Amino acid sequence: MSNVQSDPLLQVETTCGSLLYELQIIWDEVGESDTDRDKMLLELEQECLEVYRRKVDQANRCRAQLRQAIADAEAELAAICSAMGERPVHIRQSDQNAGSLKEELKAIIPQLEEMNKRRNERRNQFFEVVEEIEKIKSEIYSSTEYIASKTVVDETDLSLRKLEELHKQLQALQKEKSDRLKQVLDHLSTLNSLCLVLGMDFQQTVNEVHPSLGDSDGRKNISNATIEQLAAAIQTLRGVKIQRMQRLQDLASSMLELWNLMDTPIEEQQLFQNVTCNIAASEHEINEPNTLSVDFINYVEAEVSRLEELKASKMKELVLKKRSELEEICRKTHMIPEADSALEYVIEAMESGAVDASCVLEQIELQVAKVKEEAFSRKEILEKVDKWLAACEEESWLEEYNRVECFLLFELVLCFIICKFLTNNFDGHLG
Repeated sequence: MSNVQSDPLLQVETTCGSLLYELQIIWDEVGESDTDRDKMLLELEQECLEVYRRKVDQANRCRAQLRQAIADAEAELAAICSAMGERPVHIRQSDQNAGSLKEELKAIIPQLEEMNKRRNERRNQFFEVVEEIEKIKSEIYSSTEYIASKTVVDETDLSLRKLEELHKQLQALQKEKSDRLKQVLDHLSTLNSLCLVLGMDFQQTVNEVHPSLGDSDGRKNISNATIEQLAAAIQTLRGVKIQRMQRLQDLASSMLELWNLMDTPIEEQQLFQNVTCNIAASEHEINEPNTLSVDFINYVEAEVSRLEELKASKMKELVLKKRSELEEICRKTHMIPEADSALEYVIEAMESGAVDASCVLEQIELQVAKVKEEAFSRKEILEKVDKWLAACEEESWLEEYNRVECFLLFELVLCFIICKFLTNNFDGHLG
């Protein structure tokens, strides 16, 4: 009895035999014919075969599914290892050493799960690096140069070598970003200096290039277009600076000339010392705030205009002063000035308005310059003449001194003789 219970097939046969015996008893009692009995036994046998066949087919399908699951798991495991650049961690054992299919599948599943976990971690690392690369690219390149897309990771290559390549690419982009940011900040510093000197609104200037540049705390746009526009803005403002600097230096030259002509007091000149001190300055030397602002240049222009008007009202006085200067130079250099009658005629024409006073003054200044140049060419001769005149004057003084000294000596001798004579006469009378 124990053998029947321990062997399932024997137990089935015993059960089927007892059921068949019971069926025959029923047939005997019912009176079934042998033909009907054979027919029903045949049907019973066919039904049993169909049941067995379904079970066998079901078992075959299960076996095929297990084998396919194992193959799929091994293929997936191999694909994961290949993507991660590692050797396969599972190799199917030989048929002699292999266990059941379920045991084999049960053994491979944990390895597959572990590799999936490692792959997900590696993929997340790739995703972070690629996402950062895409982010920096979107910051560096403009929309025409780079079209941002959804972050995609190539899962067919998750090897450490590929990850290292992406890290190097990220580092290169980070350096480029840092260099671009430094370049942008340098441009902004230069623009700020130019705006200060020119008296322009720095915020408005940079906002016209890109709104992010005016935000001191926000992230600044560092695209090629922004850097090019900043460079163009700097070039434009430098051109404006040079134009205004030249204009201011021209005004300073005119101011110095007018001060010199009209003997402007030092106190009045000091009010515009910050203008005249830049008369020969280069571009980089002019960096004080508002030095080249429109308002300041207009202020200097107004002062020069005032001096011009004052010069026009004092033109005759200036002409006469220059004529006196010309005569004094001619006197000191022993030169003969041009005929005064012509100059008097020109001055009369100037007073009547027939001749421009500026032209008259310019002509006299040309004569002064010409005489000074001629005097400079005669400098050596004049020095010798001055020495000769000084020597002559000294010799004349010595001769005069000698004459005076002889005269005084003669008077002294004469006095001595007279005293002696008087003394002798006085002694004679006493005797």
